[in-house]
Amino acid sequence: MSKTRLAILTVASLVLLGAAISLIVMVHRHAEPKSDSTKADNDIVTSIKAVCDNTDYKQTCVDSLTKAKTHSTDPYDHVKTLFEITIAQLDDAAKNSNLMKEAQEDPRTNDALKSCKELAGLAVDDLRRSFDNMNIFNLNDLGQALFQLKIWMSGAISYQQTCLDGFEKTEGDIGERMGKLLKQSMELTSDCLALITDFSQFFQAFGTPPAANRRLLSMFNNDYNFPEWVDGTKRRILQEEPKKITPNVTVALDGSGDFKSINEALKEIPVEGDNTYVIYVKEGVYNEIIRIPKNLTHLMVMGDGPDKTRVTGSLNFIDGITTYHTATFAVSGDFFMARDIGFENSAGPEKHQAVALRVSADYTVFYNCRMDGYQDTLYAHTYRQFYRECTISGTIDFIFGDGAVVFQNCIMVVRKPKDNQNCIVTAQGRKESRQPTGLVLQNCSIVADPVYYPVRMKQKSYLGRPWKQYSRTIIMESFIDDLIQPEGWLPWNATFAFDTLFYTEFNNHGPGASKTNRVKWPGVKELSSKRINRFTPGKFIIGDTWIPPTGVPYTSGPKKGEGPAPAESPDNGIPESEISAPDSSPASSPEAVPIEKKET
Repeated sequence: MSKTRLAILTVASLVLLGAAISLIVMVHRHAEPKSDSTKADNDIVTSIKAVCDNTDYKQTCVDSLTKAKTHSTDPYDHVKTLFEITIAQLDDAAKNSNLMKEAQEDPRTNDALKSCKELAGLAVDDLRRSFDNMNIFNLNDLGQALFQLKIWMSGAISYQQTCLDGFEKTEGDIGERMGKLLKQSMELTSDCLALITDFSQFFQAFGTPPAANRRLLSMFNNDYNFPEWVDGTKRRILQEEPKKITPNVTVALDGSGDFKSINEALKEIPVEGDNTYVIYVKEGVYNEIIRIPKNLTHLMVMGDGPDKTRVTGSLNFIDGITTYHTATFAVSGDFFMARDIGFENSAGPEKHQAVALRVSADYTVFYNCRMDGYQDTLYAHTYRQFYRECTISGTIDFIFGDGAVVFQNCIMVVRKPKDNQNCIVTAQGRKESRQPTGLVLQNCSIVADPVYYPVRMKQKSYLGRPWKQYSRTIIMESFIDDLIQPEGWLPWNATFAFDTLFYTEFNNHGPGASKTNRVKWPGVKELSSKRINRFTPGKFIIGDTWIPPTGVPYTSGPKKGEGPAPAESPDNGIPESEISAPDSSPASSPEAVPIEKKET
């Protein structure tokens, strides 16, 4: 048996099974031959119950493994079997969503079913790559490998939840039927995450070396070979002026490039390539709906500046499209990077959810980019994402999703909403307590745009509200202007998630940063400087292993004398030096009208 497999089995035994499995093994060794068959069956049942004991859906776990008729007492085999069962359940759900689609006439229901088929496929992909990578961990990197599995498992959970969210305000009972189809797979996915989390906690408790100090190369198969992710092309692109770089293709509206549209250029890119492929998009407004598929990895898109090169669209919820599909620009291919480009959804506030940029890809970096919209501007959907020196504007829940996301030295600009609405900056969507996800704003600025500024006290603004049960948002070392109300945070619905959310503010400044009158919900936390460090990018998204080699400006830990540059804000009597931007569903209006659930 290899050292890697032995290590995983040892962890499983210690964390999940403990004395019970040890006793079973001992009994097996000393059992009389005449009782071998009965004893083996009993041992299998006991081992299954022991494996499932730390999960949230114990009975689903036990029933599924029992029906699988496994002949092993090995906890590792049980975990693998659980993955296989979950994948099969999701495959069935995807097929059924396709069948139901044929009978639907309501456009929004049809779009929700279309989303579900796509999302179920993405969830299966996450489960498969988690399953495939369980056998190839390097013992020295096991802590980081388990974090990778947790990220992927979290993605599988988010995709299934996104499918169900899409049925808000649809006709008929299809949403309810889809919920029943996904019930078991969602519970099993949660159980798989629980088992992986137990492994991870064991290594953390026993003081294994920090994952950030370990090499990634030996951990994953060739699809996640980081030397290719940080190849010389990417470094050069981020360290030089765009005009000095030779891209693979150039897009220009005036015909001076290789293509006149971004979509035309995307058709020429080799899929599943390991080398960086660079698309340079010249100045102009590109009215296109862009989809970067999952098999298009290691892509970089750069423009002439976020205000000069812009991609725009106007898909929206009111016109019958699920939030998931309203994105002007959507990224599903891992290792995506963007620089000096803007993304916009021009549908106005009356069109409700209208996403400018959706990111459903792992290891993504956005540098000096701009995302403009109104409601739901940036959908930070899944996986690890890093934003540096970007500007995001909007009205309601304009930064939302369930990725593990860090915004560093960014500007959040609140725009004027509809007359009966107020504004909310974030709506984080963490569904399970074990998901390693959340929104972190570090050394950012939260300010009003000039049009909104005069009415900011009438149409109020809040830092965020809990979209899902375990919503997690951290705002640290940032400038908060006076548009943010003294209570800071807004309820989603009555007392929903007050006990389970995780919100914290640390070392912020500005007229809206005082915590004296903040809400007193149980989930709003006060953290020490030591504890807040876990939410810096070096630890929260293990950024030291993948961000610095790209050449993007990056601070791993707490801010240390990093001087802010002026944020884009109206003349509000506050010196520019104090406006900190760093250097280098249809949610109804809170107070004005009842708050409704967010559709996705």
